[in-house]
Amino acid sequence: MQLTAKLIQLLPLQTGNGKNGQWKKQDIIVETSGQYPKKVCVSIWGDKINESVLKTGAMLNISFDVESREYNGRWYTDVKAWKLEPAGEAGTTDKIPDDATYFDEGQMEGGGDLPF
Repeated sequence: MQLTAKLIQLLPLQTGNGKNGQWKKQDIIVETSGQYPKKVCVSIWGDKINESVLKTGAMLNISFDVESREYNGRWYTDVKAWKLEPAGEAGTTDKIPDDATYFDEGQMEGGGDLPF
């Protein structure tokens, strides 16, 4: 899944030792845009943490998986990012296409067949 959202908070970096060695995890809080913005906590693990991209206020394209697990009869859900990049770098550009049609000022006036 993918999400484009604004980074609003970096939570403290977490580290530890597990059966497979040392690990690190960075949780971030992002906010979606739109009429009803939502805040989402996203976890980034290990070498996927790129501090140069994680700047408060930055728009991010986040590719992620949602995973739930049960522990002692309760369910916990994680949003785990597997790719993070600044918004606009994932093949999206704001360039005007080369074959775009342009109109001179006044060329569209007098379109009498329009219903409004």
